[in-house]
Amino acid sequence: MTPNDRATRCAEAMWAKDVASQSLGLAIADVGPGTATLTMTVRPDMLNGHGICHGGMIFTLADSAFAFACNTYNTLTVAQQNQITYLSPGQPGETLTATATETARQGRSGTYDVTVTGGDGRMVALFRGLSRTISGTHFDEDQP
Repeated sequence: MTPNDRATRCAEAMWAKDVASQSLGLAIADVGPGTATLTMTVRPDMLNGHGICHGGMIFTLADSAFAFACNTYNTLTVAQQNQITYLSPGQPGETLTATATETARQGRSGTYDVTVTGGDGRMVALFRGLSRTISGTHFDEDQP
């Protein structure tokens, strides 16, 4: 099995159980070893009192991209710590894109940076996630 095949199978297994991401209309645009790109269109029910995308929604998009990126090796991996910096607002109807990239992975720990961009390419947020592997796998690699 190639690393890309493994990453895809892990994403498919996770997506099947990820009711939160599905309910928000997130979509996986791309996944590979240590990387994932997810999108989300800002709906009216995602707006805050200022009429812009609620920060929690942007955080969730970034966190989901982080989760899919750090789970591409068929080892169950969870968040240990996350932080986000908001740079510009997400606008109603806009499609936001979160691109997660592995920056370090050693032993059971990993570090992933996620850039959230707006439809026009501007930076909306920068997110850093620290991961920790736990016991278990997403699928049995001996099964087709």
